[in-house]
Amino acid sequence: MSDTRQTIAVVGLGAIGGILAGCLRAADRHNVVACVRTPVSRIVVERPEDRVDLSLEAVTDPAQASVVDWVLLCTKAQQSASTAAWLARLCGPNTRVATMQNGMGHAERLAPFVGGAKVVPAIVYFNGERFAPDHMRFRRAGAYELALGDDADSRDLCDLLASTPLRVHASPDFHTLVWRKLLINAVANPVTALTVQRQAVFRRPDIAALCLSVLDEAVAVGLADGAQFAPDEAARTMATMLTYPPEAGTSMYFDRIADKALEIDAITGFIVATGERLGVPTPLNRAMLTLLRAVSDASVQNNLGAQ
Repeated sequence: MSDTRQTIAVVGLGAIGGILAGCLRAADRHNVVACVRTPVSRIVVERPEDRVDLSLEAVTDPAQASVVDWVLLCTKAQQSASTAAWLARLCGPNTRVATMQNGMGHAERLAPFVGGAKVVPAIVYFNGERFAPDHMRFRRAGAYELALGDDADSRDLCDLLASTPLRVHASPDFHTLVWRKLLINAVANPVTALTVQRQAVFRRPDIAALCLSVLDEAVAVGLADGAQFAPDEAARTMATMLTYPPEAGTSMYFDRIADKALEIDAITGFIVATGERLGVPTPLNRAMLTLLRAVSDASVQNNLGAQ
């Protein structure tokens, strides 16, 4: 564990960003600054073992930001372009940008915005809930909270998170890990958003059967894309889903009840598009995508009407 104190900018103080900022701030090994639209002066994180309540440096204008060692990008994938002004100020040639976003193709998606900075993809497994701009709840949701590759930059990110309660898993087969997380998202997010129910809904036998069929399609796409899945990958994914607390929500569920646009293209849209590219049929995922787009478009229109 390095003793060098670095500066970390957390862009996007939602549930994921707030929990990361709070855990890093509590560990107090590095300088943490939140890049936010709503001013905050403290961060409160309810963790399984304790409660963090600490002061937090925050900036609300990209013009106030300067180059940092690390950026933790915690916005939704579809919001990446909206962070361009922040990234332009925060990124220098030695900056590394850790993406805490769903989906794939992080480096390609962010390349226009990060200059010469290195993009380090990470997979988030923990469950977060945001009660206020400065108040989050952290729930564990498996054997580890973050998954990374096994390269030098990923190992440095792991070191950055040392002394926090966030457990990190590294693997040389990061491609398969990303696909495994995508399988979870392929059912967890759409079903909770469409039914407007938390994860207790997966205890219904009819919902579980539907999810297995959706997963069978996604597994076939992942295999065609080079993921190294087990023969019973769909069943394993559902078994994992049932270990999550029934009262836990998902990011898409919280966006649905907040009447926000949904993170569709990085999850279900990616599965459908990849299936088309590789010649793998995905009728159930395509149907889910149609329904999700209708819900998301209605939320966008509702927000425009409220302005």
